[in-house]
Amino acid sequence: MSKALRRPAARRLTQRILALVATGLMAVGSMVGFSGAAAQADPSALANPQGIDVSHYQGNINWTSVRNAGIEFAYIKATEGTTYKDPQFNANYPNAFYAGVIRGAYHFGRPNVSSGAVQANYFVNSGGGWSRDDKTLPGALDIEWNPYGATCYGLSTTSMRNWITDFANTYKSRTGRDVVIYTAASWWNQCTGSWTGRGSLNPLWVAHYTTGSPAIPAGWPVYTMWQYTSTGSVSGIAGNVDRNVFNGSRARLIALANNTP
Repeated sequence: MSKALRRPAARRLTQRILALVATGLMAVGSMVGFSGAAAQADPSALANPQGIDVSHYQGNINWTSVRNAGIEFAYIKATEGTTYKDPQFNANYPNAFYAGVIRGAYHFGRPNVSSGAVQANYFVNSGGGWSRDDKTLPGALDIEWNPYGATCYGLSTTSMRNWITDFANTYKSRTGRDVVIYTAASWWNQCTGSWTGRGSLNPLWVAHYTTGSPAIPAGWPVYTMWQYTSTGSVSGIAGNVDRNVFNGSRARLIALANNTP
């Protein structure tokens, strides 16, 4: 996902890697879940839409090559906290669209630096909004291990719940969409106290580096997207890239983009 500001190529903290390998994150709602057999398959070999997520660490991306390699969707880092905008976002976001990749923006949340509302507004004002055009997914909130200090950003479980609610409510009031939540099961259960309050509202995205079934945090019955490796490769991108799979058909992916049943 976002590779925090002071962490170059590696995937955030070793702590986060180990936690994700052991646990994971999930996503929601009306999407059809994998069958037991499919959940045990190599996720890169599934017929479901394949995706990536990127930031400036991937450098200049040839999005036409990415699309021709079979990638159907992508999440692109837009912002972090209240002052950082990814320097490649203004190139990646439109270029993915014009190449035919269904794309969305994501924000790396830092609950210790400002309110959720302030960060949601910064995200939307910096390009993390939504439009019904067949190719724009709702924005995503990356809320997970703190690469700069205390795991839960120094917040109590109640304060963390309130921060996430503040972000989610503000994003919805600005865009009309429920933000996608990207998190790890172990982080979510620890830092929100196994909160079940978002599972019926927000699509939630699995980061679990395994070929088995990813772990689901409290509140969600099924994932919508699964980030299954941070060391994937795709034509058009030099070096490693996070790989994802969507939990449903292309028609359901487009429905998520367009907010239709």
